[in-house]
Order: sequence, then C-alpha cells, then structure tokens
Amino acid sequence: MPNAQDQQQTGPSDPAAQTQASPRGKAPAEAGAVVISIDAMGGDLGPEATLGGVAIAARETPALRFIVHGPEGVLSPLIAKLSLGDCVDLRHADRAVTMEDKPAQVMRSGKDTSMWSAIESVRDHEADVAVSCGNTGALMAISMIRLRKLKGVNRPAIASFWPSRSPAGWNVMLDMGADVKADAPDLLTYALMGTSYARNALGLTRPRVGLLNVGTEEHKGRAELKEAFEMMTRAQEAGGFEFVGFVEGNHLPADRADVIVTDGFTGNIALKTGEGTAKFVSELLREALTSSLLAKLGALLAMGALKRLRAKVDPRRANGGVFLGLNGTVVKSHGSADATGFAAAISLAARLAQSGFGAKLAARVALALPEGQDGAIQDAPASAESETSQ
Repeated sequence: MPNAQDQQQTGPSDPAAQTQASPRGKAPAEAGAVVISIDAMGGDLGPEATLGGVAIAARETPALRFIVHGPEGVLSPLIAKLSLGDCVDLRHADRAVTMEDKPAQVMRSGKDTSMWSAIESVRDHEADVAVSCGNTGALMAISMIRLRKLKGVNRPAIASFWPSRSPAGWNVMLDMGADVKADAPDLLTYALMGTSYARNALGLTRPRVGLLNVGTEEHKGRAELKEAFEMMTRAQEAGGFEFVGFVEGNHLPADRADVIVTDGFTGNIALKTGEGTAKFVSELLREALTSSLLAKLGALLAMGALKRLRAKVDPRRANGGVFLGLNGTVVKSHGSADATGFAAAISLAARLAQSGFGAKLAARVALALPEGQDGAIQDAPASAESETSQ
C-alpha cells in the first residue's frame, strides 16, 4: 500500500495508481487497479475457503487483482480449478503459520510463511492491503515489525463491525484484542482511528464516539477511563467526532454511538460473548421452530421475515477486523470463515483501498494529537477533512 507521501501524490480517488505487481507474477496489475495480498493458508478451512472467497470477490468486482501466497503445489491446482489465472499472481511460500504458533516464534523464524509473504507485498507497495484469516497474534506481530506503527500511535488496535440499530446498520468497536492494555492516550488514539474508519467504511460525516464503561455516570470507572473521558471531550472538535460520553454493554447494538472505544481485553471478551450469545439464540430459535408440526407451519409462514433476520445477524456479513495504526492496511478475517465470509473480508479491504483510507487515517491521528507527540503534527500527510472525498 502506498505510504502517506504516495497518497498525497496520487490523490484519495486513486490510491493504487502506483501499485504494480512483481514481474514474477502472471497477472500484472493494470494502472489504478486495487491489488489485494492474500494469505491463502490461514484459517480453519484451508485454501479451499480462502481461494473460494477470492473467486467470489473476483466475480463481484472483476477489476480486482490478487497476490496469493502459499505452497505452489497446493495452490496451483485450486487456482486452475477456479479459473483464477487471469487475476491472480501466485507467490510460493513453503510454510503456513498455525493457530498454535506463538507470535514471538513466528517473528524469529516465520520469513518463509505465507502470512509473512502476504505482509511483505504490502510493505513493498506491490499490494494495497493484505487479508488473512490466520493466527491473530502472529498476524499483528508480523504487521507491526514489517509495516511499523504510524507516528502518534503507541498501540495499534483491531476494529470490527457490530450489528446495531444505528442508521448505518453497524457500529464500529475497537480495540477487539490487539493489546489487552490501553492507557488514556491510547483510548484517545482509538477514538481518532475509529472515527476515520467509520467515515470511510460507513460514510459517516461526524461519527458519535462512546467510551465503554460500567456505567454512564462520569464518576464511574477506572482512573484511565476518567482521564480518557476528559481527553476525548477536549479533542472532539479537532478530531471530527461527537463524544457522547460513557456507554455500557447494552449500548453496543444500540443507536447511541457509532464508534465504541475500549481496551483489547474488554473488547475481545465482548466480541466472543456477542458471538456466543447470537449462536445460542439461533440454536434456540431453530429448536423452537421445529419442535412441532404447528411450529413448522408457523416458521413456513414467517419464512421471509426469518430470512431477513438471518441475513441481518449473519456474522459473515461483518467478517473482517481491520488493524488500525500501521503504515499499511491489514484485514483479519475470522479463522472459521468460509468462502462467503472470506469474500466479505476481501470486499471490505477493497473498499478501504479505493477510499485511500491509509493516508486519511494517518492525517486524522496527526491532526488531533498533541503537537510534538512522536512528531505526529509535523509529519501530517494531508488534511483530515479530505476523508469525506470518497
């Protein structure tokens, strides 16, 4: 993905204009094409699911180009079977990062893995964004060491969509597990990055930001939350967001805040709790609707409404957590994603690349952080107001 300087030169409407695939590849990118780097070996369902997702995304958006990383002997037959040769550049990588691998181990000896290779394509500006459904800790570790953090960012974050009653249909929540700790300045940075993400991914002009706490009263919560409350109150004008104060867990799917900020420990627990609750309710509903002949008849009569409900809460539609705060965009797909879910992650990655999200995120963080913090203000690449230019 082009760095902030490149983004200024090409403009937000053409973020990939300078991207060219390596001459080693079979499918060089056309000028202006979005190129997506794929870790084909991550995830529970193997390369059949990841390449199946690539095939779906390629059918939906024929202009996309892909650099696919993994063992050539495994991937070549699948690429041929799915007729992907015209849009895929295959890069051989001997090994895959497993879910059991520790991040420190991968950082020391993971250079020959498909995950490392996928991030390298973004670092080398061959691709605009990387997508993987592999080991989250290892993916974040490789991304941080190879792409580096944006100036002004102490701790990167993972942002995910949460189904909600808000007009956009989704809320953005971060951090979802990149780092279990977050001090007050980190939480402010999350608010700024979440604001940029909501503007570009959801089209919101002035997102509402809420800080997750055990109550909405200002006197509640830990000291760092109270400090972050004050910092966000002061930063909302420069940061381009409306701070609505503390929010509680029941506000996650509500129409109270568009961006919900918390530390990675709390965010990841909330995410897994929400997923487990949704699955539990779905199972109970299925049992109830098949428990008797009368129940089955009622289910048949309500089929249209039930399909709309299933589509609304289908986790595959919201698949794709975005790593924010790096010099490059990385999308983390759910480890158990099937082809449809992985295609949704690719679609999100493509939208972010097309919007010039990376440069806008850097500008948003730089404009609102205190002057001199890691040189952020001095190195601001562009006005954050350009974020609305889609």
